[in-house]
Amino acid sequence: MISGTVTLTQAEGNHRQFVASDNRGHHFLIDDSTGNTGPKPIELIAIGLAGCTAFDVINILRKKRQEVTAYEVKVEADQRTEPPNVFTKVRIRHIVSGVDVSVEALQSAIHLSESKYCSVSAMLQLSAEIETTYEVIPAGQPAAVGV
Repeated sequence: MISGTVTLTQAEGNHRQFVASDNRGHHFLIDDSTGNTGPKPIELIAIGLAGCTAFDVINILRKKRQEVTAYEVKVEADQRTEPPNVFTKVRIRHIVSGVDVSVEALQSAIHLSESKYCSVSAMLQLSAEIETTYEVIPAGQPAAVGV
């Protein structure tokens, strides 16, 4: 079971800063754009998607014995203009650097993450279109970009 707590830091005034805690003792601030001391809750969803797929993809690439020297996942999300401001479109970009990293291995890893393993992706696909692109940067060669 996943559990957590969100606690208001200042009861008086208009502040909306909270300390978020998971059931394993990790703590971080969440805030609105006015206070700007931590990410907004909706930003955590987008970052959670990037993290979820990154965990899957790097795990699969390592199992396929791909020599990854750097890996980054970038995410952008568009929201509905009226409440609830759910995501309508999410763009994910995987950028993988390494020695002889197979484009086919990366494509397969991304597909498995999106279709089977990433629970955040499965939830977001209910309300948003997810567009994924990737880039493989071989050691000493120009980037190979794909969709």
